[in-house]
Amino acid sequence: MSAFVSPAVRCALTKSVLRSWCKSRRHLVSCGSQTLHYSTRNRSTVVEEAKPFHRYLDASDAATDDILARDMIIHENFLSAEEEKCLLDEVEPYMKRLRYEQDHWDDAIHGYRETERRKWNERNMAILQRVKDLSFPPGTPQLAYIHVLDISKEGYIKPHIDAVRFCGNTIAGLSLLSSAVMKLVHEQDKDKFANILLRQRSLYIMKDAARYNYTHEVLPESQSMFRGQMIPRNRRMSIICRNEPLPEHTSDS
Repeated sequence: MSAFVSPAVRCALTKSVLRSWCKSRRHLVSCGSQTLHYSTRNRSTVVEEAKPFHRYLDASDAATDDILARDMIIHENFLSAEEEKCLLDEVEPYMKRLRYEQDHWDDAIHGYRETERRKWNERNMAILQRVKDLSFPPGTPQLAYIHVLDISKEGYIKPHIDAVRFCGNTIAGLSLLSSAVMKLVHEQDKDKFANILLRQRSLYIMKDAARYNYTHEVLPESQSMFRGQMIPRNRRMSIICRNEPLPEHTSDS
């Protein structure tokens, strides 16, 4: 059989191949469009249904997540290692002269020592001013004394709500020396709760609903878990700023 193919036959074959290729291409494009549409639709559905993710907040339910994402704010790496050391260098000489207490006056803290400071060195005053600027709206009256709370490795803070007659609607705390897990539980509904990861050198700002409607506690070393992972606990120091009590909470009536 001759290998020669006439131009007319070659042209007819080419047209036939092109028609078949175009039909297949249209089919693939059509299928691809349908697949792409389906994939996009499913992806958007997943996004709509997904619960917002906060890497420091693990809540029992979506409503609690919404409330605490708004009123329990964590700023990770708020301090540099150098700033942490600067704060510790100022408070450690005094704190080391104190012994750890096992019973707090309101039975809220075990294994602690504490003090309050009004005067700080210039550099630390600048750090604390950053805390205040971020935590309190301009013009908010703040307590002059800053609370320094040192918890031993074996210490912990039991569930409590800070007395409203002693401070206002916002509590801002720096976490030094160690990470820890804080647990918040709704005072009226114990099934609504959240674990909060307080990393070393972070700043937490607890305000409004988180401050008034939820008990808060710092878990002991044996229970220091976040999303199923143990969070190693060591000695931990908090430096805490608060605003003044609200007028409705200071009246004698």
